[in-house]
Amino acid sequence: MDSTIHEYLAEIGRRGGRKSRRTLDPETARAMVRVREARRAFREFHADCFWYCRKDLVIGPGDVEWVAETLRKNGDMRAWRVAGRLCR
Repeated sequence: MDSTIHEYLAEIGRRGGRKSRRTLDPETARAMVRVREARRAFREFHADCFWYCRKDLVIGPGDVEWVAETLRKNGDMRAWRVAGRLCR
């Protein structure tokens, strides 16, 4: 009985792994990374730069430039560096 459960779970894992693989074009992948980095910067610099915004604000693809601009306007040198990475 134990081996059949193991085989069943192994088959599901193989099938899920094959179906869940997707290919992204480089531009889409870069955009996803920028959004992820902007979200991280928003959380990290919330107290210093984004204090006037809700903490649970959802940062999307259209907000990346705003996050970078706000980091430059209200942040220190470390925030400037993060903003520079967002704008590449």
